[in-house]
Amino acid sequence: MSNSSSHDGAAGARPEHVDVVVVGAGFAGLYALHGLRERDLSARAFEEAGDVGGTWYWNRYPGARVDIESLQYCFHFSDVIREEWDWSERYASQPEILRYFDFVADRFDLRRDITFNSRVVSAVYSDEENLWTVTTDKGDVAQGTYCIMGTGLLSAPYQPPFPGVEDFRGEWYHSSRWPHEKVELSGKRVGVVGTGSTGIQIIQTIAPEVAHLTVFQRTPNYATPGINRPLSKDENRAFNARHDDWLREVHSMFSGQTSDFPAPTKSALEDSPEERRRWFQDRWDNGGHPQTLLYAYKDLLTDEKANETACNFVRETIRATVKDPVTAELMCPKDEPLGAKRVPLEFGYFETFNRDNVTLVDVKSAPIESFTENGLRTTNAEYELDVIIFATGFDAITGAMSAIDIRCKGGPTLKELWTEGPKNYLGLMIAGMPNLFIINGPGSAGIKANNVLGVEHGIEWALSTLDHLVGNGFDRIEADEQAEDEWIAHSNDVAEASLVSKAGSWYTGANIPGKPQVFMPYFGGWPQYREICKQAVADGYRGFHLSRSSERGDTARTQLQAADIGR
Repeated sequence: MSNSSSHDGAAGARPEHVDVVVVGAGFAGLYALHGLRERDLSARAFEEAGDVGGTWYWNRYPGARVDIESLQYCFHFSDVIREEWDWSERYASQPEILRYFDFVADRFDLRRDITFNSRVVSAVYSDEENLWTVTTDKGDVAQGTYCIMGTGLLSAPYQPPFPGVEDFRGEWYHSSRWPHEKVELSGKRVGVVGTGSTGIQIIQTIAPEVAHLTVFQRTPNYATPGINRPLSKDENRAFNARHDDWLREVHSMFSGQTSDFPAPTKSALEDSPEERRRWFQDRWDNGGHPQTLLYAYKDLLTDEKANETACNFVRETIRATVKDPVTAELMCPKDEPLGAKRVPLEFGYFETFNRDNVTLVDVKSAPIESFTENGLRTTNAEYELDVIIFATGFDAITGAMSAIDIRCKGGPTLKELWTEGPKNYLGLMIAGMPNLFIINGPGSAGIKANNVLGVEHGIEWALSTLDHLVGNGFDRIEADEQAEDEWIAHSNDVAEASLVSKAGSWYTGANIPGKPQVFMPYFGGWPQYREICKQAVADGYRGFHLSRSSERGDTARTQLQAADIGR
């Protein structure tokens, strides 16, 4: 194996030669570096941010908080980390999550293999050399036989091209590029554009301190209450003591999360309206995360009539909470199933609109026309503002990778290959891109499950694959094109059999103009996804080509048996 050299990040520096180049220093990047070092494989990671944390480094906006329980939304590979770290809240805030990243990076001394403030602009594979060359905007260059893309699901911010924003004389911020220093909002007229998960967190947090808050909503959300509370050291210890049992349980859960409620066994339509409402209300009052409501019955994500019972419950709850009936009706989602879009957690969001200093503006019926010196103008009115906050989301799942010039030398870019939608095999590798591992990419079940479990699965699959390659004299692996086609067809079939593809969202790319409309996550469930990936390996890496670069013509190849996918 090659030896990692020191790297000062200076423009024009000679290429650093390593075994594996890693892109990103969030959950995926840190775990990759730790696992590679355990195998005595050299690595260089590049990270655009100034420190570790990935998306959590950037998302410093008011109210930023995880919407999966802290004890579940963290690394599970290390007993040491679990035993030495205690979570203070059921749903950790961004500052605590960032401290957790700092702790992990320090505990395993990972920063010495990371070059920060350096954005990867290209990754080019040479078939002749069996080598990836990765280049950054600062002129850093690293070359390795393998490349791991830990670019994240929600890391490429999207800001709509609103005309005139440069004319606005006040302050404006994008939620995912929030300043490190405190932004003073007290006593100011603030406008928030967007009411997705991020917008909801910002709105409910800043409303008490601003002079007036104007919320510009295009599409309302089925948000559910996050029953947050402090976590004691004893609770942390108790979870750690049963961690192995929990891990077995969570890997059997469709959503990749556990809750205090039993798995559903009957249809929503089997209960009377009164029984159903009591069951929904119990979960609403005590559940604490969206999966609790979504899996109250076994058919809420497959049967439209069953799903509508849950939709009606949420709408009735919004109408009972928001005092102004016109505002309440605007906040009730219609014409889309519960769960087709990401269901955010809320902590007093609906109650926020009972405040005298909060106004909801429906920009679906009266779209934003332009920004002005003093605020913004819709087709109906002009709003004077001191601060504008864009909570307009991300070019999700594919955006960060598509922004990089990823290609085989002389071939099309990944963005060009994905013109009609992303294609890959098992959400792990891409036909025509040898030795490139994608983590929680399109086609992965981790997108709709517990993201960190998805990251750990992807990294562990990549690491065990490297073990297999090294142990058997191979140095090249590539997804088979037929395997890729069959996997995409299977993924589409699974999505179409449910209600998740029945609404435009960042899952489908609907929030980005011109982006292909494809349901990108795998929705066969976390257990089935893990089993399919495991079985492909057990079948001799079915669907992949394994070879030796020195004997390109005499390769050990495993061919896909298409009918086996999804069994």
